[in-house]
Amino acid sequence: MKTIEITLVSMFVVLIAIGANITSIIPFAVVGGVPITLQTFFAVLSGLILGSRLGAITTSVYAFMGLVGLPVFARFSGGFGSLLSPTFGFILSFILAAYVGGKIIEKKKTVSWYVFASLVATAINYLFGTNWMYFAYKFWADAPDGFSYGLAWLWMLPPLPKDIILAVVAGIFAHRMRVSILSKGQFKKLKLGA
Repeated sequence: MKTIEITLVSMFVVLIAIGANITSIIPFAVVGGVPITLQTFFAVLSGLILGSRLGAITTSVYAFMGLVGLPVFARFSGGFGSLLSPTFGFILSFILAAYVGGKIIEKKKTVSWYVFASLVATAINYLFGTNWMYFAYKFWADAPDGFSYGLAWLWMLPPLPKDIILAVVAGIFAHRMRVSILSKGQFKKLKLGA
């Protein structure tokens, strides 16, 4: 990897970690008990801006850093025990979401295609993460009384509007970055999201 690629990957790893803990920095960013995090936003953005390869590397490094114990996950948590967390599937899904989002924009670079890629990546996050959460509660975590597959999806309704809006913003922002910055100078030589 080139130095600039390592720098960009590192920058996005830090942004994902900050996004995971934004409610610790801005405590009023909790609406109805649901934290307004930017973790998924930055994970998806890494694929849209850096492309499938570097986006997947970024999100893999983030997951690895948390698993080895660095406090980069939500509530400044980390450690190998995070694998057993019912919400760890959302973190694992970042790798696939960034890769797929990056692959989609490598085909077409219009603003609508960026927004589409971002929405697809967010859907991957929801599908993988919610199913992981369901199976975690069913097989190894203490499920709340009356827990069902439908209830797992009901829990995902409060953050859904926020995540759809952030997906659209991520798509527009990533496209704008490509037009204004990433198509010039050192970035052009990188062929990010080529």
